[in-house]
Amino acid sequence: MELEVAKAKLLLEALPYIRDFYGQTVVIKYGGHAMKDNQLKRAFALNIVLLRYIGVNPIIVHGGGPQIGKMLDQLGISCQFREGLRVTDQATMDVVEMVLVGKVNKEIVNLLNLHGGKAVGLSGKDGRIINAQKMEIVIPHKDMPPEIIDLGKVGEVTDIRTGLIKILEAEGFIPVIAPVGVDDEGETYNINADAVAGAVAAALEAKRLILLTDVTGVLDPDGNLISSMNRHKAVEALERGVVRGGMIPKVKCCLEAVEAGVEKAHIIDGRLENSILLEMFTKGGIGTEIVF
Repeated sequence: MELEVAKAKLLLEALPYIRDFYGQTVVIKYGGHAMKDNQLKRAFALNIVLLRYIGVNPIIVHGGGPQIGKMLDQLGISCQFREGLRVTDQATMDVVEMVLVGKVNKEIVNLLNLHGGKAVGLSGKDGRIINAQKMEIVIPHKDMPPEIIDLGKVGEVTDIRTGLIKILEAEGFIPVIAPVGVDDEGETYNINADAVAGAVAAALEAKRLILLTDVTGVLDPDGNLISSMNRHKAVEALERGVVRGGMIPKVKCCLEAVEAGVEKAHIIDGRLENSILLEMFTKGGIGTEIVF
């Protein structure tokens, strides 16, 4: 009986958060270890389905880097990375689209549907949801001309068309979006999933952007979790080098989202079971929140 009383108390403690999120859109970037461990995959699906049943509108944007790498190896296609990004020629782009849209996306849709959701898989080409342009990286050199890195068919978001997403939301569906975009000439581009999630959250004026990662969040120089950062502190952390490596684009993505009107952005540990619910419906949360 004590256990049942504790469960009831926990539900009541979550009530203010449930009320606050009711009818709101939450964009969640799904990737990392949470996509590979079967127990975590099941917990993720249950978290998302629960959100939908209590009146929250979750939208999933997913990655798939390891799955792409595995398929390229199987097909004997070599690739290079520059500045942490995969150089993508046409052959590689064909594999990227096949894996992200044809395999990973449908696996996530199936997972959500098996656990009681109504998920629909999309790529950025569907309804031209993700409009993109070719990305180029310019690296300045002292006393030398800057180096321009051609990444091939790696793109960046120029615009998000929200009409199809809103129709699906209104009908109770859970959109699952693969980060493949298209430009005005019909060229297809592979786009960083964090960047797509941030752009989708901004375009929809979502209440929350949540990035699942393989770390606890943003850490201070002593390795302690920074539970909350405003825009000023986040920019300062970037400038001082507190934020390093793969966390840099994630923090920048969160900053762009909150500057565009998203109420809060969160970087949380997807290796922790039920991390989404713990971040959204508990007072302290478990990761790093970034606010304007």
